[in-house]
Amino acid sequence: MPLLSKKIYTIKDIYSLPDGQHAELIDGQIYDMTPPTPSHQRIRFAISQKIADYIETHGGKCEVFPAPFAVFLIDDDKTYVEPDISVICDQNKISDRGCEGAPDWIIEIVSPSSRRMDYYKKNSLYADAGVREYWIVDPLKERTMVCNFEENDSPMIISFDQAVQSGIYDDLKIIINDLLK
Repeated sequence: MPLLSKKIYTIKDIYSLPDGQHAELIDGQIYDMTPPTPSHQRIRFAISQKIADYIETHGGKCEVFPAPFAVFLIDDDKTYVEPDISVICDQNKISDRGCEGAPDWIIEIVSPSSRRMDYYKKNSLYADAGVREYWIVDPLKERTMVCNFEENDSPMIISFDQAVQSGIYDDLKIIINDLLK
């Protein structure tokens, strides 16, 4: 008896989606993305601005790219993601398409529809692709999970009222609640 075949999609299929429809492609499977809420957008903007301000005042070479921004983690045509925030330190990875390879730091802001994807599927995808640091900012639980893949440390859970230490920049600390005031 033959196995059921599952359709494998490519980046070409992502680019063929109707205008306004956002999706990500992981291992040839398309995952629809729901539009972000105003709260989600506020958090994304505040964190992006905080990191960009830090980089600018410290003369850093990294750049901050908030979504929508295409990230081609793997050199194939079956994986395409749009993290909420990508921090890229190697300018050679930035092309007209987006980021070619793993950003140094990715931040995802959890929404009810993305919870499973952000905590599980993307966590292992980003670790395997070579992302150095991954933050999962969870507004519902008011906490941030920090995965420092470069150090291979266990994930840390930090509440929104505590400082979250960046692994990319030793002296960058972000208190999420302070950004939301």
